[in-house]
Amino acid sequence: MIIKYITCFVSFFLLSVYVGKGIERTASCNISLRTGDLLFLGTTSGELSKAIDKATQTANKTHFDHVGLVELSNDTIWVLHAAPKKGIRREPISIFLSPGKEPVSTTVYRLKDNLLNAIPEAIQKARSLIGSNYNYTYRIKDPGYYCSEYIYDIFAADSIFTLNPMTFKDPGTGVFLPGWVEYYQKLGISVPEGEPGCNPNGLAASPKLQLIGELKFKSDH
Repeated sequence: MIIKYITCFVSFFLLSVYVGKGIERTASCNISLRTGDLLFLGTTSGELSKAIDKATQTANKTHFDHVGLVELSNDTIWVLHAAPKKGIRREPISIFLSPGKEPVSTTVYRLKDNLLNAIPEAIQKARSLIGSNYNYTYRIKDPGYYCSEYIYDIFAADSIFTLNPMTFKDPGTGVFLPGWVEYYQKLGISVPEGEPGCNPNGLAASPKLQLIGELKFKSDH
């Protein structure tokens, strides 16, 4: 399989956050992204973001609360991902990397070399699901997709990732985290403790992925 490479030169809106000006800047990044790469976004100051991170920690001690899939097409870097309100979308990387007012760290993972043949089918399935709703309950059995569920599902044919019992508890105390209690109270359902699921930190810990590095940008002007 021929994997298309591209050096990451983009008109990058997120840089306007860094420099405090509402204008686009041209930027370059330190990693040559490939179709099939996974972009993991770091946690933010939001209560739900912190709750996701705290309840889903692994031995790798990563701190992620969102993930998307890279697709390179016509000299554009696209990211396919599932997000609240938007559902499943295919967006330019500049939009994916600016989800809110505060900048977030971005880490790149890639399937190991012997698994790269899983990417074309995954991309095809990922694109077929564009427009699907977001799964706010995080229960696999419910309609729609949350971010890591989407990535799990598009690679399911090749068993790249696995589902594990979900927990919404503080690992130190064994008590449900307040952020999750409030979240499910608003939904009017019980916390799905122990049900099968997945999360960004868990996906990043897969032995079938290799860490490429943190995506860093610099202004070309």
